[in-house]
Amino acid sequence: MTIRLKTSILGWAASAALGAVALMPATLLTVTPAVAQSVVLPDFTELVERVGPSVVNIRTTERRMANPLSGGEVPQGLEELFRRFGIPMPRPDQRQDPRRNTPRDGEDEPQQRGVGSGFILSADGFIMTNAHVVDGADEVIVTLTDKREFKARIIGFDKRTDVAVVKVEASGLPFVKIGDANRLKVGEWVMAIGSPFGLDNSVTAGIVSAKQRDTGDYLPFIQTDVAINPGNSGGPLINLRGEVVGINSQIYSRSGGFMGISFAIPIDEATRVADQLRVNGRVIRGRIGVTIAPVTKEVAESIELGAPRGALVQGVEKDQAADKAGVEAGDIILKVDGKAVEKSADLPRLIGGLKPGSRVALQVFRRGSLKELNTVIGEFEPDRPVRRAAGEPSVTPTPVPVKSALGMTVSDLGDEQKKELRVKGGVKVDAVDGAAARAGMREGDIVLALNKVDIVDSKQFQAVAAKLDKAKSTTVMVRRGEWVNYVVIKPATSR
Repeated sequence: MTIRLKTSILGWAASAALGAVALMPATLLTVTPAVAQSVVLPDFTELVERVGPSVVNIRTTERRMANPLSGGEVPQGLEELFRRFGIPMPRPDQRQDPRRNTPRDGEDEPQQRGVGSGFILSADGFIMTNAHVVDGADEVIVTLTDKREFKARIIGFDKRTDVAVVKVEASGLPFVKIGDANRLKVGEWVMAIGSPFGLDNSVTAGIVSAKQRDTGDYLPFIQTDVAINPGNSGGPLINLRGEVVGINSQIYSRSGGFMGISFAIPIDEATRVADQLRVNGRVIRGRIGVTIAPVTKEVAESIELGAPRGALVQGVEKDQAADKAGVEAGDIILKVDGKAVEKSADLPRLIGGLKPGSRVALQVFRRGSLKELNTVIGEFEPDRPVRRAAGEPSVTPTPVPVKSALGMTVSDLGDEQKKELRVKGGVKVDAVDGAAARAGMREGDIVLALNKVDIVDSKQFQAVAAKLDKAKSTTVMVRRGEWVNYVVIKPATSR
């Protein structure tokens, strides 16, 4: 590859950058591809001209009961920042504007709720944006680059993936070209167009910093260093081919402003959600009714799983798909219909993508062995109430404490306690000290298993604990509140 330089000054500058010893006024310079990429920066002007008209500004309003004590409004674009990033709203006296006419007490009036961005999917007016941009809005106003304004109808939104689709009544609109997020490479140049703080069609650029970032249950995000601020939400992330590869959705920030880390929803994931929203108005997801946690390296080694993988089941909802299949708290789900669960975040994505009513096989790791369980996928209930941890039964037997070598004082569970906790056995921890306390065991924990042995009662617990090798770590399966986890108690010499 060659780069032709027109002046000796440029030739000297380039050669100096390449580590040349002397001035080189020559007009021809040979460089490696890697160096050429560092010298030649991309020109985004043609991309902006091509894609810019397909990007829209989205303004939302909602009707509120007017507060006669509040005279002013939060400036355009800043309210989303307060909402999205948890910044306290200014007090009414701080927002007072004496020039504003205060409405009568109790009068309904439309108030600006926020500002965001979006991009046109089709010539007939379907637009994709973030769910948090339009959620709770009474009115959605879309402004095109040619300053035309339309009232938009919300087709549907999905909070879990933060994807929404709105529709304006228009035809012949410019629309974006959808790309392939799987082809993105770390280090690749990308560009964002949006309305930060209401500043329409602002263009920023950067590179892909990472892929498959787990910041949500259902989506692996694209991380970039493209400058994204409140108001950019819902706008497109564009590659150098002019294709949309993501929706700008989140930033990492300690101040509420841009700090160099932005996250975008991969466009292939967003498109699948948008297709369901256009057809059904909502997203239909599968669920099996489990609460999960990651499997740490320490736990994986202690239970002889090998490498940390799969999803640790902390709790199983009664009468849901997993419960009916025989999944138990403490199991580690390794596969769903033959597809590996490499990390806990993979499970909700695999299950969520299955059609409710379909029959699937689950591979679980339990007490050192693999089990194959079959279940029928249920349907996700968006606003399902969270079941609280079971309380103590009204009548409990007087526990007889038993001190063990592990540093735990335990007692038997009564039949009512077992029924309430939905466990077959186990013992209650009444006090902890020594190695157990250092490992994080607490009073009130329920010990369900030691190493690979299920615990039935305190007598058996004592017998199992007495046979443990004091020079080795002990893995304890613990029920705490509603959830199950593993605690590794290490010998004193390993501190």
